[in-house]
Amino acid sequence: MSFSRRSFLLWAGATGLSVGSAAYWRWHELNTGVTYPGRTEGHFLRDHQPLPAPSKILQTDVVILGSGIAGLTAAWKMKKLGQRDCLLIDGPQPWGNAAAGQFGELAYPTGAHYLPVPGKEAFHVREILSDLGIILRNPDSERPYYDERYLLHAPEERLLRAGKWQEGLLPQEDVPAAELLEHQRFFREMDVWRGRRDVHGKRVFAIPSVLSSDAPEWRQLDQLSFLTWLEQNNYHSPTLHWYLNYCCRDDYGRRYDQISAWAGLHYFCSRLGKAENAESGAWLTWPGGLQPLAQAMAAGSQRHSGTAVSLKKTPQGVEALCFELVNGQPQTFLVRARKAICAMPLHVAARVIEPIPGFDPAQHLPSSAPWLVANFLLRQFPQELPLAPLAWDNVVYQEPGLGYVVSTHQDIRVAPPEKTVFTAYLALSDKTPQAARHWLESASAQELLAAASVDLQTAYGWKFASCVERVDITVRAHAMAIPAPGFRSNAGLQCLRELDGPILFAHADLSGFSVFEEASWWGYRAALLAMK
Repeated sequence: MSFSRRSFLLWAGATGLSVGSAAYWRWHELNTGVTYPGRTEGHFLRDHQPLPAPSKILQTDVVILGSGIAGLTAAWKMKKLGQRDCLLIDGPQPWGNAAAGQFGELAYPTGAHYLPVPGKEAFHVREILSDLGIILRNPDSERPYYDERYLLHAPEERLLRAGKWQEGLLPQEDVPAAELLEHQRFFREMDVWRGRRDVHGKRVFAIPSVLSSDAPEWRQLDQLSFLTWLEQNNYHSPTLHWYLNYCCRDDYGRRYDQISAWAGLHYFCSRLGKAENAESGAWLTWPGGLQPLAQAMAAGSQRHSGTAVSLKKTPQGVEALCFELVNGQPQTFLVRARKAICAMPLHVAARVIEPIPGFDPAQHLPSSAPWLVANFLLRQFPQELPLAPLAWDNVVYQEPGLGYVVSTHQDIRVAPPEKTVFTAYLALSDKTPQAARHWLESASAQELLAAASVDLQTAYGWKFASCVERVDITVRAHAMAIPAPGFRSNAGLQCLRELDGPILFAHADLSGFSVFEEASWWGYRAALLAMK
């Protein structure tokens, strides 16, 4: 993490106001931290930098390489099945995209920040939540009972459009009647799609996605973009298109014209989560995003810091060469095991395991979307516009920002805290992934802040600067796999999904898109295979 005490003009140029208009600007001396998880380790792999000889050898039955949700699920499940001889190698950042940060007592997410209440098909997620005490009773029922501390409370979402806040994210106010009718038609159609099944009884869209129908008539949806599907089905409402594009940018990191129609429809049709003590489609959240859940899953597991450089088969099983940075210098160690679960992103695995049978990175590697996550420590809450109060998720009707969430939202109903953290998300979907990564590599702290704070500037204007005490920015250059048209026909991913041997794969990349339920599914499956 790099820190610098800088003097910069917040949002200069973002509003188009004259810099000489002193009434509109405030200069601030802010502590601004910029973190690039995995960049140093990734460059060691990319550049084949020399490493010292291993200083030690670790023996274990099963080694898990990577501590994101897939790796954590594998460790949790094997522990539950009685496997005690298992070692989890953290990777460059413990918890991966579920990691969080801390401003004193205030936790904040640096990646994923919520989990939808799982339906019965996502039994593996329900099993985790029940085991950790988040589901309190009836985990196998249609409507389990959840610990209400983790159920997102109202107000959940609001949208800023034309200078006014409205409840919910789909524009409703000052929208022509014809557009509102089109909104209704779309969601009625989604209700129909949710119930569709093939001749074998499989749902067309299920989560985990491996349970979805593979019938040819539904796979054709993967050959066109979501935008094309909408146009073919006579959806033309600008406000509906904005909302659906926002959903794709939020879940997949790219615009809807670059996302498979199958993935776009899956977003709306796959999840059927219900709860006894919450409305259908409720969400679970924590101030630190998903890190408290990740930490609970890891409890009791044997862990070791480090990142895998190579993984190969041996007559006895597998051998992983790993390294960790100590005072900036690499130190290496070997891990020997009967089996390895490769729970790292595939763009990393392709460099660690050379070659991967049946997987050609040039043909099969999913493209990945970069993300920027900026956490603003506020000494006080900014003044709000009237009508719609501050919500957990606050979105602005513009691009490329994705809005901001409030880390202390779950505490507000008890007693509003003095300080809070606003977490702003930016998918950089206005650039190609390659161009976005190039920009992230060279951008200064001021440039990163200017990009990440545009939604906040739009919501609060220049006065927001006086509320800010500190900003921490997390740059995730390969945050999530992009389900582009054709991703369901990726033969290389299919090969990795079916592997059953000394090296097993477990990562959301195997599904082609990055959500908790998918990552957890592959970790669960790998754990069962590793126990054989």
